[in-house]
Amino acid sequence: MIIGIDIGSTTTKAVSIENGSLKKKVKTKAFDAVTSATGALGKIVLEHGIKIGDIERIMITGAGSSAIKNDIFDIPTSRVNEIEAIGIGGMFLSGMSEIIITNIGTGTVIVEAGRAGISHFGGSGVGGGTILGLAKKLLPTAEFAGIMELALGGNLSHVDLKLADIMDDDISFLSKDATAANFGKTLDSATSSDLALAIVNMVFEVIGMLSIFAAKARDAKRVIVTGNGSGNQIGQKVFAAIAKMYGMEFVYPEYAEYTTAVGAALHSIEAGT
Repeated sequence: MIIGIDIGSTTTKAVSIENGSLKKKVKTKAFDAVTSATGALGKIVLEHGIKIGDIERIMITGAGSSAIKNDIFDIPTSRVNEIEAIGIGGMFLSGMSEIIITNIGTGTVIVEAGRAGISHFGGSGVGGGTILGLAKKLLPTAEFAGIMELALGGNLSHVDLKLADIMDDDISFLSKDATAANFGKTLDSATSSDLALAIVNMVFEVIGMLSIFAAKARDAKRVIVTGNGSGNQIGQKVFAAIAKMYGMEFVYPEYAEYTTAVGAALHSIEAGT
């Protein structure tokens, strides 16, 4: 059994891989790197009845992995480059061999993965951290669940400037419902719910457009979406609208938020360690 641990800045995930298959998974809040790694390992062991002696190796990746210098609990522990982990995990979970992956976490990373290898296409500091940071200044809550609850009751037309607000006709393939300027309208009467929705919408519009540009640069027709932000329902609706405009597709693999941890664990198998 191989344990893969993704030590992120917000959450830490751990998965177990047995005989090349994903078996168990857990998620915890991120603290310092050592606490996050040992806590995630302890949680997956205790919650799923795993015996320490059955763990052959631990593979760590993510923002906090560089702080782990030694083996964890005397189990052979190796570090995996996060880009490689995203690529391996994305190919495994999607079942596709040539893909563009958009991994949404605190920030956003775009990875190109295929037979020729795995490379860092680009990325953005816009991600879940952006939502939380703006919420601290603009909303009555900075808890993610609270932000999303507010956003569900929001009205974008009270905050965003749409093409319909400034033009009578469509522009190229853009309809009059397309965004002309995020937060470009912001009425005095805009509520916290309106602002919450506008924040989430802006973040996913930026990520969605960057993903489309990356896919088009490689003549790809789809983007694999992974990471913590992959399951965001509002974000998925934003992506669906963008995909329709550009004739593209966003794909959400099962267990997408565990992609990086899965890729880390599988890296040891691919490397034969």
